Amino acid sequence: MIEAITNFWQRIPKAVLFGVAILLQCALLVLMVADRMQILREGREVTLQTRPVDPRDLLRGDYVVLGYDITQLPAGALAGQPMAGRNPVVFVKLAPDASGLYQPVSVHAEPVAVTAAEVLIRGRVAYSCGSTNRIFCDKLTIRYGLESYFVPEGEGRKLEQARNQQKLRVVAAVLPSGRAAIKRLLLDGEPVYEEPLY
Repeated sequence: MIEAITNFWQRIPKAVLFGVAILLQCALLVLMVADRMQILREGREVTLQTRPVDPRDLLRGDYVVLGYDITQLPAGALAGQPMAGRNPVVFVKLAPDASGLYQPVSVHAEPVAVTAAEVLIRGRVAYSCGSTNRIFCDKLTIRYGLESYFVPEGEGRKLEQARNQQKLRVVAAVLPSGRAAIKRLLLDGEPVYEEPLY
């Protein structure tokens, strides 16, 4: 059986194998772009307030490091419960306040029902009680995949200053599954950068 498979592979021209490998890589790139496109087109928009983040990493290019009011949250009913592995996925229920900014309502280990005004965003717990304990602490640090945004060269410093003065807000697109992507940046309420829909 193994010999038959080996003979089969040896009969396929190397150019065909090379072409198939290139097509697979192209297909993976197209799938990545299509996934992001789906989030940006179909996701519900939520506006999040940024907060100052330190330290600044100078070695990763021109980008803005973003922290949010929803990054560090009380665990609520999850406190003291066992975690499903390291860096478990959690779902944060958000609701808009009077100014239109989305604020955290509760944190859940599984998706929960939301009202028309609410949205459920998915994140990963980055820190809870240290690396040796496998329980949820009272406070959780959660990452949503919205923590950095690449900008044209020379623009990062201006946006970081606006972020530190709490003048920078992020509009994120969130799918019903909870997956999110940054859609645009607002500086003093005005759009300054917008992600293309491809």
